[in-house]
Amino acid sequence: MDKPQIVEYLSQPVSYSIFDVKWIPRTAKFVVAGSKSQGNGVLQVYELEENTLQLRREINQETSVKTISFGASRIRDYNLAVGDFSGNLIVVDIERPESPIYSIKAHSSIINSLDAIGGALINCGAPEIATGSRDGSVKVWDTRQAGSPVACVSGGTNSRYRDCWAVAFGNSFNNSERCLAAGYDNGDLKMIDLRKMQQSWETNLGNGVCSTEFDRNDIQMNKLAVSTLEGGLFVYDMRTQHPKKGFACAVERDAGRSLGSQGTITGAKSTVWAVRHLPQNRDIFASCGGNGSIRLWNYEYPEKRKTLSDGCDIGVEGNLQMICSSVVSSQPVHCLDWCSDLIGLAVCGSFDQTVRVLVTTKLNLF
Repeated sequence: MDKPQIVEYLSQPVSYSIFDVKWIPRTAKFVVAGSKSQGNGVLQVYELEENTLQLRREINQETSVKTISFGASRIRDYNLAVGDFSGNLIVVDIERPESPIYSIKAHSSIINSLDAIGGALINCGAPEIATGSRDGSVKVWDTRQAGSPVACVSGGTNSRYRDCWAVAFGNSFNNSERCLAAGYDNGDLKMIDLRKMQQSWETNLGNGVCSTEFDRNDIQMNKLAVSTLEGGLFVYDMRTQHPKKGFACAVERDAGRSLGSQGTITGAKSTVWAVRHLPQNRDIFASCGGNGSIRLWNYEYPEKRKTLSDGCDIGVEGNLQMICSSVVSSQPVHCLDWCSDLIGLAVCGSFDQTVRVLVTTKLNLF
């Protein structure tokens, strides 16, 4: 079978530091979020038009913008959740951004990560936004309720609070079940059951958790992908939890290292900044590397997903197969979003202040 290829379709240099990118659902537009040199934030809306990128709107913010999501927006709305460097959570209508729909001082420090759910999905619970911050707390917000968060989890210890770098919703397969994964700067990875309001699992990966994402957040927990500061890539089988050993995990510890001309691993480890699952095939996901590369991975399930250990069910890890790799920038690629309407179409941002539209070929063969 011919391998897929990741091809740069269009690129656009910008005059600010990029922190996040997101497609606007059901459109040929995407949003780029970032920080200008004076410390102000910016949201730019671009549209694909006849093999060009057209800037359609620029929305300036008082504070640098770190993270964004449309996940809590209803189908006919374009409401964007925005987390900024001052700890503010804001929701704006991207078509009419003059007056925020929702605004709250969510944290005492920068919001590093934000995830949202429930807007366009049916029978999967209320629309909610999760925020993880440098202040050590993880909070869940329902924008229909003013004031306090609906859930708050501290990542602290007796000595100091840990910096939360990544959050992700999952297990939202009906109107009552929902969980939240949170990753921290010291490698802690925690799972919070939001229905029971208690921690259901934790582990430590040895170094900072940069990104985490469920393969699908609107089904019973299936797989959770996690990337780390020193090039680690972990995929957990979330269907079976052993009372002592937790979840089975497929590990690739060289996911951030460069590849030689013959595909051999060379060079020092580099950060894997993000993992993002392909919407049309959740066994395939992309990783964004500190060496400027984007790699495509396929998760292969084992023949049997669980067995017995100490008289209890325990999961069996699958295999991670790297499908293809492409260096798209001389600087780290740290954010990426797949288009849910067209398979293989993606947008990414990198430290060289360039936003790129990518096309990955032959994904329909998997």
